[in-house]
Amino acid sequence: MKYQFNDNFLWGAASSGPQSEGTFPGDGKAETEWDYWFKQVPEQFFDGVGPSVTSDFYHKYKEYVKLMKEIGMNSYRTSIQWSRIFKDREGTVNEEGVTFYQAVIDELLREGIEPVLCLHHFDMPMYWMEKGGFENRETAEGFAAFAAKCFELFGGKVKRWITFNEPIVIAEGGYIYKRHYPAVCDAKKAALVGYHIQLASSMAVREFRKSGREGSIGIVLNLTPTYCKDPDNEEDRRSAEIADLLFNKSFLDPSIRGEYPEKLVKLLKEEGICPEAAEEDLEIIRNNTVDFLGVNYYHPRRVTRRSTPYDGPLMPEKYFEEYTFEGQKMNFSRGWEIYEPAIYEIAVNLRDHYGNIPWYISENGMGVQDEEQFLDRNGIVEDDYRIEFIRDHLIWLNKAIGEGCNCFGYHLWAPFDCWSWRNAYKNRYGMIRVDIKNGGALSIKKSGRWFKQVTEDHGFC
Repeated sequence: MKYQFNDNFLWGAASSGPQSEGTFPGDGKAETEWDYWFKQVPEQFFDGVGPSVTSDFYHKYKEYVKLMKEIGMNSYRTSIQWSRIFKDREGTVNEEGVTFYQAVIDELLREGIEPVLCLHHFDMPMYWMEKGGFENRETAEGFAAFAAKCFELFGGKVKRWITFNEPIVIAEGGYIYKRHYPAVCDAKKAALVGYHIQLASSMAVREFRKSGREGSIGIVLNLTPTYCKDPDNEEDRRSAEIADLLFNKSFLDPSIRGEYPEKLVKLLKEEGICPEAAEEDLEIIRNNTVDFLGVNYYHPRRVTRRSTPYDGPLMPEKYFEEYTFEGQKMNFSRGWEIYEPAIYEIAVNLRDHYGNIPWYISENGMGVQDEEQFLDRNGIVEDDYRIEFIRDHLIWLNKAIGEGCNCFGYHLWAPFDCWSWRNAYKNRYGMIRVDIKNGGALSIKKSGRWFKQVTEDHGFC
């Protein structure tokens, strides 16, 4: 059977500024929360590897872009680092940063690769973090000013913009689960941070429309479809509903519909953690919904009602327990379930409940540890597992598109191996290998050659 996609389908991959560029003397980049945190506790980062060099995209972007073209990419999402454009809270422009991003955009366009630019990918400048980050409403205004400057500087050539990547992760990672800086567990702060991020996103959308630039602007959300263990059990269904409200609808609804779900607001009020929202802010959110949605999908969430009383600080787990079942397919390097049909269910949900908004898969991928074990005699990574992963997800995506779901593209995470927060280079995701132990030498993996064929054929059998 031939799985066919439109000729104008976006085929590509995604990375981010902080995970690929690095920091170098004279580049003018200000310190981010990740730079600061690594200096404070380097032992919390895998192998003691921080964000200073990453994949050295800053110096080697031409080489990377050439290889992206070689593996068939017609589009590439990355992020503009706030800290590389503005030196301080006052908005002093770093001309070195502007020159760098202009050169990257030009190189992508020269190779026929559309740039899709995100404005925030987990990289808060420390000059704003020192003011409380997104605990402080002023930071949202600062972000809107940064967005406006980016539209002014790059909007003549960039036609697709994204406000935030996975905003829920900023709130949960930094303010509940301690995975990101400032690594606290405070549900009330998490709710406030989430609210101010949504406000910042809506303000950025407003700035884009004020700019008069041609193109569209969206947001990237990591949607994790929630399945309950026993659909016939009311408590199980309630657990799944709450998980969906917290992890999916908390940004999905205000970004697309312009309002928060009533059940979510009620839940936060019952817990005494609902942010005080000014009517003028809610009006900004109502009137500045996104043009399109990026969906990052890696794994589902499976929950059941709690079997034991909850004891501890307020966290989402108060309302559910996660469960695993015998025989589920796993990526053991990440500890994540592989469940391809969920990508179809996401598509149907967007079609039926969110106005069939234009959307694309902005991330989907398989991180594998110790990938060097799959090198062949010619030094090529034989990543058949990655090919199978991509193919099986595309089959379900193709089915959704055939049933009227408004999906316009598929991006893998990532085009090349890149630094991954506290995990550094523990798991490799790229179609292009970065040989960290050999000066960062680059080579195309088997999956990259396969991806090239898919893009040329606009599908596969």
